[in-house]
Amino acid sequence: MEKKLLSGLFWVLLLNLLIKPFWFLGIEVGVQNAVGAEQYGFYFGIFNLAYIFNILLDLGITNFNTRNIAQHPHLISKHFSYLLSIKLLLLALYMVVTFSTGLLLGYHSRQFYLLAFLSFNQFLNSFILYLRSNFEGLLLFKWDSVISILDRVIMIAICGALLWLPQHPTFKIEYFVYAQTAAYLLTALMALTVLVGKTGFGRLRLSRPFTLAILKQSLPFALLVLLMASYNRLDPILLQKLSPAGLGDHNAGIYASAFRLLDVLTMVTYLVSVPLLPIYARLTKSPTEQATHQELVSTTRIVTSLMLVYSITAAITLASMDSQLMELLYTDHTAESAAVFRILVYGIIPISMTYVFGTLLTAAGRLRQLNTFALCTLVINIAVNLLCIPRWGAVGSAWASLVAQSFMAITQLWAAVKIFHLRPSWGYILKIAFFTLSITSCTLLPCSDHSWWLRPMIIGVIALVMAVLLKLIDINELKTIINNQEQQ
Repeated sequence: MEKKLLSGLFWVLLLNLLIKPFWFLGIEVGVQNAVGAEQYGFYFGIFNLAYIFNILLDLGITNFNTRNIAQHPHLISKHFSYLLSIKLLLLALYMVVTFSTGLLLGYHSRQFYLLAFLSFNQFLNSFILYLRSNFEGLLLFKWDSVISILDRVIMIAICGALLWLPQHPTFKIEYFVYAQTAAYLLTALMALTVLVGKTGFGRLRLSRPFTLAILKQSLPFALLVLLMASYNRLDPILLQKLSPAGLGDHNAGIYASAFRLLDVLTMVTYLVSVPLLPIYARLTKSPTEQATHQELVSTTRIVTSLMLVYSITAAITLASMDSQLMELLYTDHTAESAAVFRILVYGIIPISMTYVFGTLLTAAGRLRQLNTFALCTLVINIAVNLLCIPRWGAVGSAWASLVAQSFMAITQLWAAVKIFHLRPSWGYILKIAFFTLSITSCTLLPCSDHSWWLRPMIIGVIALVMAVLLKLIDINELKTIINNQEQQ
């Protein structure tokens, strides 16, 4: 299992780390600079509304399918035709709910126009994720990696031409949305073509008993994803509605500029969790037959250590250079964005832990507990936003996000320790504490204004060396796994 995990991580991380940082920091930043914080905030609020209800396009089918195909690969041909039909039916439900919510929020014609395109884009994205879940369940991580970046490659080509080619037209936020539509369509066709060739899919089929059986099993996944999407993506919508008059779109745009960098950082942790779900699904299916408790402990320890080394280093280092980063990326409102970012960036630490222990609990079918945790987290997020946005705007929303993410991570960690007996030793905890203090100390070293960009590189090297010396990253263990894989 560890060998499969590392192989999957290699291909997923390699291709995504080549493409997605350029997408986030080049294209999305370029778009916001071209249209301004207010127009981007206008788009970002509508995008998040479409994103929150994305789960209605899926109702947990994708997560269920990943876990089910990982445990029962022979069922893929049978289930593919039926699940594809269900996905198409769910599109109608999603559109009704999304547009009804837009009416309740008082959307005007331009907002509904963008919402229509963004809703269709969410359908295409959900369809792609479902197709990828089949690759993941079959542990075809190379194909999954290619499909995971194809839409971004196409969008980079389209938006890059509009932003940077000579004599390009004045960029409008609508162009950004149209580029997404074209990219998702082409990617979905590519993924569908490949998967049909591997599954022998013939035609769409719809069975009422099968549909009800699948939805009954997947609804707990759906509720979990809806709750998690809400506490992750509700902040810009609340900023638009709770900010003082005239500042809603502006505050949402400021929040978006800081959130974008957090999104880049969490990309790595998300990509680690993608191959981790089918690995955990097999490890927890039947411990007495497929894996010992030690294998589960070993896999979790390796991934947790990698996540903590990465997230702690990134959060502490980047928080210490918030102003320089915002001035490097954006042309306006950099001080406001920096104030939000220095709070929001610490969310990478609890988010990384959520991807580890939330994935473990999901794979083990502990959805009732996860839903309870997520509901409490959503309530906390809304409550803190209601208290903080009218007084502190986007900064208050950043605090709400950090508090909510931390609560979710702590509850998931507690549940995983209790259920799977993953109790860390005091020695391990002390190593993490010493590592954190050391990285914090490194950020206090003097650095000239002209060479500030060297700081993350130097601290990154120091962090890697320290992690190896403290055996948070065990080189001998990784060598053994890699050598065993090469011998296969």
